[in-house]
Amino acid sequence: MFSRTENFKQYIKLYPVVSSLLALNIAIHLLTLVPILGSQIFSFGVHFNLLISEGEYWRLLTPIFLHASFAHLLFNMFSLYIFGPELEQIAGKARFLTIYMLAGLVGNVATYLIHDWNYTSVGASGAIYGIFGAFAALVYYMRNFMPQLKQIIIPIIVIGVIMTFLQPQINVTAHLAGLVTGFILGMIYFHPKRIAAWKKRQRKLKSV
Repeated sequence: MFSRTENFKQYIKLYPVVSSLLALNIAIHLLTLVPILGSQIFSFGVHFNLLISEGEYWRLLTPIFLHASFAHLLFNMFSLYIFGPELEQIAGKARFLTIYMLAGLVGNVATYLIHDWNYTSVGASGAIYGIFGAFAALVYYMRNFMPQLKQIIIPIIVIGVIMTFLQPQINVTAHLAGLVTGFILGMIYFHPKRIAAWKKRQRKLKSV
């Protein structure tokens, strides 16, 4: 299910939202490596509770596209590359983007509300955990029809949550808030009646 066999052109054509997010994250990270410009981009976009409290609310969104290191970027983008396409196909472009962005946003809002004024963070991890949360909702609805999905997703979520608490310098709040947000949206989007309505609408569009 999560084995990617598409070539580059096929991947971009089949999963335009995931491809765009991958390209945007990589491009921004490369820009942050440019002397002077990079530090300005990072300073402008980093999640910093003190500055958010002073009205710089864009910092609740921009950290989703910033990463502290290449390893940080690689881990998040690899997860997006592997798990994003399946969810984009199931949910559709708009719903997938909603899950990704809202999970990241809620993760940052929760970080702002819970942590002290000098707390800073960057990364797409909250959005990535939102993808996992949406899959957890799909597992709930499809547990009797797709047991292999449960066998893959549940261990990944459990390991991910455990590693969240074990690794240093991890924004635990963003991870957990993103996971819960993704699950709630998944419970809304993937209700069997809603999916049946999507399929019916798609058949009508194809027949026109």
